[in-house]
Amino acid sequence: MKSFLSLLLVAVPLAASAQTAVVQDRANLQPLAGVRVIPTQGGNALLTDARGKFNTQGFLDTDSLRFERTDYQTRTLAVNQLAALNFRVSLTERSYSLDEVVVSASKFEEKRADVPQQIQVLKARELAFQSNQTSADVLQQSGQVLVQKSQAGGGSPILRGFEANKVLMVIDGVRLNNAIYRGGHLQNVITVDNAALEKVEVVFGPGSVVYGSDALGGVVHFYTKSPVLGDSAGTRVTGGAFTRYATANQEKTGHVDFSVGGQKWGSFTSFTYSDFGDLRQGRNRNPFYGTWGLRPSYAQWQDGKDVTVPNENINVQKFTGYKQYDALQKILFQPSANTSHLLNVQFSTSSDIPRYDRLTEVDGQGALNHGDWYYGPQERWLAAYTFATKGRGWLENVRVTAAYQSVEESRHNRRFKRTTLQNRFEHVDVYTLNADASRLLGNHELRYGLEGTYNDVSSRAYGSDLITGERSPLDTRYPSGGSDMRTAAAYFTHTWEITPQWIFSDGIRLSRVELNANFQDKTFFPFPFDEVSQKNTAVNGNLGLVYQPGQDWRFSAVASSGFRAPNVDDLAKVFESVAGQLVVPNPNLKPEYTYNAELSIGKTIAQSVRVEGTGFYTWYRDAITTQPFLFQGQDEVEYNGQLSRVVASVNANKAYLYGFSGAINADITSAFRLSSTLTYTYGRIKSETGETPLDHIPPVFGKTSLFLTLPKFRTEFFVQYNGWKHLEDYNPVGEDNLQYATPQGVPSWYTLNLRTAYQIHPRIQVQAALENILDKFYRVYASGVSAPGRNFMLTLRGNF
Repeated sequence: MKSFLSLLLVAVPLAASAQTAVVQDRANLQPLAGVRVIPTQGGNALLTDARGKFNTQGFLDTDSLRFERTDYQTRTLAVNQLAALNFRVSLTERSYSLDEVVVSASKFEEKRADVPQQIQVLKARELAFQSNQTSADVLQQSGQVLVQKSQAGGGSPILRGFEANKVLMVIDGVRLNNAIYRGGHLQNVITVDNAALEKVEVVFGPGSVVYGSDALGGVVHFYTKSPVLGDSAGTRVTGGAFTRYATANQEKTGHVDFSVGGQKWGSFTSFTYSDFGDLRQGRNRNPFYGTWGLRPSYAQWQDGKDVTVPNENINVQKFTGYKQYDALQKILFQPSANTSHLLNVQFSTSSDIPRYDRLTEVDGQGALNHGDWYYGPQERWLAAYTFATKGRGWLENVRVTAAYQSVEESRHNRRFKRTTLQNRFEHVDVYTLNADASRLLGNHELRYGLEGTYNDVSSRAYGSDLITGERSPLDTRYPSGGSDMRTAAAYFTHTWEITPQWIFSDGIRLSRVELNANFQDKTFFPFPFDEVSQKNTAVNGNLGLVYQPGQDWRFSAVASSGFRAPNVDDLAKVFESVAGQLVVPNPNLKPEYTYNAELSIGKTIAQSVRVEGTGFYTWYRDAITTQPFLFQGQDEVEYNGQLSRVVASVNANKAYLYGFSGAINADITSAFRLSSTLTYTYGRIKSETGETPLDHIPPVFGKTSLFLTLPKFRTEFFVQYNGWKHLEDYNPVGEDNLQYATPQGVPSWYTLNLRTAYQIHPRIQVQAALENILDKFYRVYASGVSAPGRNFMLTLRGNF
């Protein structure tokens, strides 16, 4: 008996007293859920809960614990070290992880390592650290997406030489692209509130098998934050807020969000307000630029007439400011672990947004072309209901989403010294239904689904006299009799894990697209047709193979096809693309197709450096591009008081693109990281007379970042850079906007930038950033507005 008591007295000091510990992010002190706590001497692993907590009961003081999460660097600590750390374990984020889970490639969760396509993921903590003004800026600063801007309130992502309606945007599983997404440049991405995002996934290359029409260059999938349910401890209330100020455009932004969750019910609410002033461009200019990009004067309506007013600061881009409002509400009901119901309501609107590039245009005598040119409030409503459940057999995992969107946009323009303001309004009602399911059969994962969409487009227009207020008839942008577009599709994809080293994937999709446009009013254009109808059927497929011979190497190959059916904007619009150039309908337009092959090679060195490169080649057939056209046998017609050259969207016979994207990510130490990307794209249209440049092809571009992460502190110094876009690489009649560049094209540029974040308190963080430190003047390719000059940003962020 005495021997037993003696042994017990010796053992007791070796056992750790039961204590709750917390695993948190090293820089922002936020708790980390889902961290695996693994005893190195053997035994069962634990997972940290939603509050980042785990219990040390059962471990001895001499035991060692390894802390693992796919997106954080692994750390090992002895149990007796936890007390010295106040039972708080800090982890540093990893620069790259193939084990993280992605969704966009197949609509279901899968490891990034198993996906053959090139994917970029931007997570919530990265979005918060970047503290970008808009979702367009989020993509631009990703380093792998170039974003064109015609005005400050805009942003048109370019993926692998495809832009606008050739890049599919999706939010929470609902496609944003609608029947009037145009082929030039789009500003719709700013209607997505980046402050409410959980993450962004960018899938490069054709995504038509899973997503259908429009996904030629890739898919940008936005995922908004969702309610956080409570647990047995009771109702969980969390939230956050921030306010931000920036000097380059006098930005003032405020945001608040909060989640209330019980065991079965949850609610998430988000609201963001932004006020952007006129944007100041960089002062340091290359003498070669001359007056390019300067704003010496602007139009102002005074005493019933237009006058030209000198600009007090020629580097301030007068009429680039606007305001934006975004709201999000989600309600989650989860009656069991296997079933959930989610209601998702989103609203975004803005003030009038000046079309800056058009307001800077001048005629041959140097006089301004426009007295007014602005977009009306850009309004987007979305209401979606998602039902998800786990069943048996072919319905092992099921998700059904029914959604309605209401999209309102308008254009208002007036020629300089004229009194009539032209007003054109467009409204689109969009109905979508998606049913997706998956099943696991041994080493085979099957995914399949159905999709249906319906777009109803209405268009109206009138002229209004600024002096008398009298209204006058005006031609509509789209057919005045209305237009509609319908799609139906079914898809099937399959992943086969042949061995842990070899993973094979394939997929096929059948799509049907129908369109009707009714040209009821021919007052302004004597169209030789009353209506246009199209019915198109497309079959798309893909094959992928991933080979991972060990922990260090990864090879993947993809062969895929994509298609895009002409929409209402392609087929039926009449509008002035640029002064003196008129786009007219072409009822003979056909779908465009791509056939893509790509190869990726990745190498991990010493478990801390990841080098990866992807090369692709795309065969582009029946490419829809803007080309000279004849209207009733004429190549020029009178429009808007000016003789204009006639162009139309036509199917170019053949085109091709190829390019390369490289990246290096290195965890040099537990505190110091490096990340760098570089992207190159080349594209040409083939014809009997030779080759001409394909429009929307960006110059070489990239980003290099150095990160330092210390307790409570994080900083990033980064360089963004673009190569030359020379005159000979511009499409002569396309959407490259040479009129807003120099006569030789858009010069190369680079910027030096610094951002920091300091966690004053676990609940309060202050962020400061200095962008374009050298105050350089530059413009991004195809943009009609110059980029910000030196910009100091200050953000105060709190959470509860």
